[in-house]
Amino acid sequence: MKAAVLREIGKPLTIEDVTIGDVGPREVRVAVKAVGVCHSDLHFAEGHVPFPLPTILGHEAAGIVIEVGSDVRSVKRGDHVVGCLSAFCGHCASCVSGRLVLCSTGETRRDAAMPPRLSIGGEAVHQFVNLSAFAEEVLVHENALVAISRDMPSDKAAVLGCAVLTGVGASIHTAGIRPGQTVAVIGCGGVGLSAINGALLAGAGRIIAVDRAPAKLELARRFGATDVIEAGEDLVHQILEMTRGGVDHAIEAIGLKSTVEAAFAMLRPGGIATVAGMMPVGVKIELEGFALLGERRLQGSNMGSNHFPVDIPRLVDFYMQGRLNLDDLVAAHIRLDEIGSAFDALRNGETARSVIMF
Repeated sequence: MKAAVLREIGKPLTIEDVTIGDVGPREVRVAVKAVGVCHSDLHFAEGHVPFPLPTILGHEAAGIVIEVGSDVRSVKRGDHVVGCLSAFCGHCASCVSGRLVLCSTGETRRDAAMPPRLSIGGEAVHQFVNLSAFAEEVLVHENALVAISRDMPSDKAAVLGCAVLTGVGASIHTAGIRPGQTVAVIGCGGVGLSAINGALLAGAGRIIAVDRAPAKLELARRFGATDVIEAGEDLVHQILEMTRGGVDHAIEAIGLKSTVEAAFAMLRPGGIATVAGMMPVGVKIELEGFALLGERRLQGSNMGSNHFPVDIPRLVDFYMQGRLNLDDLVAAHIRLDEIGSAFDALRNGETARSVIMF
């Protein structure tokens, strides 16, 4: 199969012929129909988060099952599926307590003694976060997939697997937004726009979108933002003034030190700042310690604290009902060999989401 391979940090991905392994007892082979190009992929490609090389990036995928292992029970041949990087074992303490995204047993990956799922000329290719989806096919553990309605368009289904799941989940699962509350979302990329839509679904009374790009702020209104602010040095002061004391929830969807600190600073007493953006390894955050006396909280969100086998089919229903905006989230359809242009668009903040179509 053809795949986009990352061989060296900071270098363009190369389109290469990759050998995909035989299907194991609990594994599934999927023909990829669409895969989103996420900012997290760019973080890994640029070395902000270390990962062994060579690898095939990509983790927002939708496709059709073409082969299943002997012990697979959750999907069958011909099913339309969405992949999710937060594959789970199903029996560890995190899984049985309902925190699937914190599963760390590694049981969904192949043992080092086994043949690799992916290889090039006999050289093992490291599978990226359980998926490696910048490819014509993926071979994954069944617990990295969920079956969805065949009526769901594949390009819209793909972005459910990360951007939408992370953003909506950050609002509903991690933050726990309640009806009538005031919410600020910092960063209006794919995750931030989805967090705005999630806040709308949760019944937030006021949703303030923050970004540096006027075009993204205009887009945010279509996802449910009631107010928009072009980010600047006086951002926190503006938020405190317009809300008369701060927001109940601030969701940071970029992953920058300055915006995480701003998210905490704009909280009213008892407020919660939720970081959904991916921060580079080693970055430290500074907070005003005295503000903690107001019972303000700062917390992280891993993939929207999702339960993806349940969440993704529900998100499909929300889209079909017109309550989840995915049409404006997908900004461009591209070929696999155009992935470099999609990374450039992310660097320049030009688009919400580019989706590779097969």
